[in-house]
Amino acid sequence: MSPDELVYLGILAASIPAGFLFRYLSPPVKQGAALLLGLSITIATCHIHTLHSLVTVIGTWIIIKSSWRHAPALSLSWTFVYLLFFRLVTWFGLPPPTPFANAVQLLLTLKMVSLANEVNSFHTEKKKEVSSFAKSPVIGGLSEEPSFYDILSYSYCYVGIMTGPFFRFQTFVDWLTQPSPLALPGWVPCLQRLKLVPVYGALFLAFNSLFPLAYVRTDEFLDENFFFRLFYMVAVFFVFRMRFYAAWCGAEAGCISAGLGCYPEKALSKPGGGPTVNYSPDPTAEEKYDFKTIQNIDCYNTDFCVKVRHGMRYWNMTVQWWLHHYIYPNAPFKAYTLRAGWTMFISAYWHGLHAGYYLSFLTIPLCIAAESAMEASVRAKLGPRGQNIFDWVHWFLKMRAYDYMCMGFVLLRASDTINYWMSIYFTMHIVAVCCIIVGRVLKGGKREGRRGERREGEKMENVTEKTGEKTD
Repeated sequence: MSPDELVYLGILAASIPAGFLFRYLSPPVKQGAALLLGLSITIATCHIHTLHSLVTVIGTWIIIKSSWRHAPALSLSWTFVYLLFFRLVTWFGLPPPTPFANAVQLLLTLKMVSLANEVNSFHTEKKKEVSSFAKSPVIGGLSEEPSFYDILSYSYCYVGIMTGPFFRFQTFVDWLTQPSPLALPGWVPCLQRLKLVPVYGALFLAFNSLFPLAYVRTDEFLDENFFFRLFYMVAVFFVFRMRFYAAWCGAEAGCISAGLGCYPEKALSKPGGGPTVNYSPDPTAEEKYDFKTIQNIDCYNTDFCVKVRHGMRYWNMTVQWWLHHYIYPNAPFKAYTLRAGWTMFISAYWHGLHAGYYLSFLTIPLCIAAESAMEASVRAKLGPRGQNIFDWVHWFLKMRAYDYMCMGFVLLRASDTINYWMSIYFTMHIVAVCCIIVGRVLKGGKREGRRGERREGEKMENVTEKTGEKTD
């Protein structure tokens, strides 16, 4: 493991016992302590680059105070333009940010855009209440506009400050004001989330040593036979998954120990968004709680869901909620595939400026179009047994598609990514294009293909205004 990874591991490990201590604090003390600890971690790891995050926070606060009506669009523009500056600071003679500063900046960007939208919704619903004399039905909305101190404490809250998960400002407020935090579940769900982390960590270390990424960039790798080169992307993606499974499960455990994102099961919480229905505690019954609000990874479904589009749903789940709530609905296109492409482009930009991100993310819409075409033209005509076989083949190709796209994500440079894809003859691109062509031919041309795409688009459009969660 690299020194940076050891620092990340240390921060994650320390956050879990710290979380249990925070349950004993009163709301004001908890808020101040979470801010102090998070800011200390940021300064210790980011040094002078902490100023980047502070400028982002102050800029967002000014936008919210100046024009809450336009705050969602302005905050998105502000944070994304600053991300560009942040990544190009060396052009201006400034020192390059540390990886820790980059991690803080990424999470902070999500938080600031979400905060601006929450404040906008608060004022909008408040105006409706005044005009209609009726209480707003908004679920999980703010009860007051946050102060600068509130925004600062939310931005630098130690929980998930570098690793995530993303959570809304309202989730942060609910955490501060929990009436009986010591009575909420803690040890059992925390240990449940941690039980496989040693396994993920061991598999990561073992396979990372057996299949180093650097080997892909060597001339010796190109001398290997085709099937070895093809298999190598499977191993690389396995290493990639084990690394993030361990990190995100550990990050979720840090949230669970602190009680962040703990809501009654009847609130029907969604990752990132929180409760989706109004709820009230029942003093006559024993309440059941969950931590779905801060769930960032579903390891089983990531590996074993059938479709490419569903694979995204179970990976980095809180960020997926953010994308589908704030980016996808505002895409400048109507067609589902184009809107998905736009969302993936924004996601690639958020991750960084490396060409590999864009090559990988923009391959996803092609894969989605391919699976939609085959589902409409082939699967729909099969019986139960045939559909079961189709789904197994679909799952196998889905995993290979993610293996293939992962190479761009980890190789980063366009030349390295294209050289690897070329070494396996752009296999998955060709498979995807062939599936689209076969689907169009079997389905009878563009009319039916567009109809299938429109049906998928309607599923994606079935987004609640309050949660942004897709429903099937």
